[in-house]
Amino acid sequence: MKMKLNEIARVVGATCPLPEVSCPTITGVAFDTRDLVPGDLFVPLVDARDGHAFIPDAVKKGAAATFVAADHAPLATGVPQLVVPDPLAALQALARYYLMMKVNPKVVAITGSNGKTTTKDMTAAVLATQYHVWKTKDNFNNEIGVPMTILAMDTNTEVLVVEMGMDRPGQLHDKSVLVEPDVAVITMIGEAHIEFFKTRDKIADAKMEVVDGLKEDGLFVYNGDEPLLRDRATSVPQEQRTFGLDPDNQLFARDIESFETHTDFSLSRWPDLRFTIPVMGEYNVTNALAAILVGRRFHVKPEAIQQALASFKITKNRTQWVTGDDGEQILSDVYNANPTAMKAVLRDFGEFPVAGRRIAVLGDMLELGAASPELHASVAAALDPAKVQVVYLYGDEIRPLADALATKYPAADLHYFPKDQQPRLITALMDDVGHSDMVLLKASHGLHLEKVLDALIEGDRG
Repeated sequence: MKMKLNEIARVVGATCPLPEVSCPTITGVAFDTRDLVPGDLFVPLVDARDGHAFIPDAVKKGAAATFVAADHAPLATGVPQLVVPDPLAALQALARYYLMMKVNPKVVAITGSNGKTTTKDMTAAVLATQYHVWKTKDNFNNEIGVPMTILAMDTNTEVLVVEMGMDRPGQLHDKSVLVEPDVAVITMIGEAHIEFFKTRDKIADAKMEVVDGLKEDGLFVYNGDEPLLRDRATSVPQEQRTFGLDPDNQLFARDIESFETHTDFSLSRWPDLRFTIPVMGEYNVTNALAAILVGRRFHVKPEAIQQALASFKITKNRTQWVTGDDGEQILSDVYNANPTAMKAVLRDFGEFPVAGRRIAVLGDMLELGAASPELHASVAAALDPAKVQVVYLYGDEIRPLADALATKYPAADLHYFPKDQQPRLITALMDDVGHSDMVLLKASHGLHLEKVLDALIEGDRG
């Protein structure tokens, strides 16, 4: 971005302390001084720590100006300050202005309990064959990340692909109204955040908020295999397209073949084309179907979609294959976990050819609330000792799964470690894994299984 400070002041309803001729040009926005570069506007957010305490550091690093919350003003900052009621609300207002008035791209908004990041990556790759595309980086999908994604956008962006997460009712409504999508996508409804929503019905209600800002001539794309979405879609007046594995969908896959590093599938719509995605699993095929529907909405040719999906780059730590220090193959999926996704990964993992053993290292799935014991125990249905020979369980929430597996697995092949015993888990795992084995790592990010992954890759017991 590139905007004069006085223009930003008008947008956020603040008074610029400098005459127009003296106003600096702002070339970026930062809320973390570690990411700040000279010329940025600093946004002091108040959360666990008060960002106003970091204004002096921001100034030292070259901030050209800063927001200041009204209840903190006046402050001696050393740079021009725009006093606003709420710096986060001002950030969001600035992002909306930049989106609508400075760039004005088409917007694709993607949400879902699982698969939204991969779908975002696939969709961006498909659209990039024909357009200048900007997409959400990493997991910048919350009320801070969405406006930061917008403000980082190049001015020549033609399509913005923005990922939207949520853990409370109303959050997707606010993001959808902020960006006013031309296309809204829901990948699936799972059990993520059921601790707060209590039921999958309420999760579906919250996910449907992604259409609240959908343009009148917009398109709603959703997983038609999910009855909760089909029921709610009847109240959406905009055009709709469904995808999934059921033939009742407008776009469905057939003849799916899943391998360790890729998955092949066909579509009834274009019987002469065979699609390949460089990730495993049927659940990733449905993500690809969503990307295909978005691509067709933007008139991308089927052959171009086919080529883009075959070579798209997935965000780190999502079903990523790496090699351990001893030569073992490791399937790392340590960023996110919910029961639906964990069962799907385990079923695919159990089918991959391996010279040695398949070893699953599973950690807590967080934010499941009162249903946590039952939902963790339910994963036992996806574990078969003939297919996954050894299981390591880690965390405090996952203990019911250990109990459920006690009658299925010999004691020597079932290992449980409480959350405060990660070093013991790492030592036991490294003593056990051999070069011909295959290892799956899957848990919510709060369990930090990336530390276990690093130990296996580096051969370091810590």
